[in-house]
Amino acid sequence: MINKPKISVILPFFNADKTIGRAIKSIASQSFSDFECILIDNNSTDESCKIAEQFTETDKRFKLISEKRQGVMFASNAGWEVSKGIYIARMDADDWSHPDRLKMQSDFLDYNPNYGAVATQVNHISHSEFTGGMARFVEWSNAIISYEEILNNQFIELPIVNPTAMWRRETAEQNGMYLHGDFPEDYEMWLRWLNAGVKIKKLNTKLLNWHDSDNRLSRTDQIYSDRSFYNIKTKYLALWLKKHNPFHPKVAVWGASRISRKRAQLLEIHGIEICCYIDTKRNRQIDHEVYYYEDIPSPDKIFVLTYIKQKEARDEIREFLPQKGFKEGKNFMLIS
Repeated sequence: MINKPKISVILPFFNADKTIGRAIKSIASQSFSDFECILIDNNSTDESCKIAEQFTETDKRFKLISEKRQGVMFASNAGWEVSKGIYIARMDADDWSHPDRLKMQSDFLDYNPNYGAVATQVNHISHSEFTGGMARFVEWSNAIISYEEILNNQFIELPIVNPTAMWRRETAEQNGMYLHGDFPEDYEMWLRWLNAGVKIKKLNTKLLNWHDSDNRLSRTDQIYSDRSFYNIKTKYLALWLKKHNPFHPKVAVWGASRISRKRAQLLEIHGIEICCYIDTKRNRQIDHEVYYYEDIPSPDKIFVLTYIKQKEARDEIREFLPQKGFKEGKNFMLIS
């Protein structure tokens, strides 16, 4: 069992001595015991390594390695390279896994061989009163459960909280792990896997306490900037449109404001043509044809991409377009 565990948990860490003990204990206390947990030190200068070593000395399921190339992508991939499990689970050093997390996720993969990965909902643990944006993201993410919902929301934001994920070894072998670049490596991997046809579902249960902090990479690293997100999502959106847009390469863009046009125009680099814009204001004057939203052409004439950031406005569009005969994923997609 120790040499060939069913699950390999990949847990990278960097200067996490305040939280890593809690994270490791939550894995050690899992109701499912047939696992190995690979702890990857990524150049820590605090007491993190010492804490990790204490667990490896008392529980042989825990293994400590190091990765000198700085970055969670390099550290996670180093853990993957030495892993032996048929299922791979991610975990972060500042989070906490529910005792039944590994069991419930591995059970799902056991009984659903057509799925390549499974994630879970999360509890958002705020570090201060100024984390409303992250709380709203978690509320949005937790509502996205099914494969179809993940597909239809993949170009809004990352619908999968990375440290909740578990996937089959062959999923990563066939489609690759995290890549290095000027983009959020987790978002890129999930978009790449979805583009390759990997089916992903989220368990309708909160199995991870996701601790929000000032030093979380999504708050500090440039690869998580709006520009980086839009660049990578546009690349995979263009690939998606080539497969699914009946009017390829032409699209209609809902959102004629300057910022919406700027984001949509990134598509032109990938050969997508914007034939017109749709707006909620009458008589907007720009260098493209603009339709007032109530005068929108029928779905047998255009494919609509919505570049609207506000969730409430997106929800209204999601309700309005089906009334005009549009079906999400077939005649329109929400992008931001």
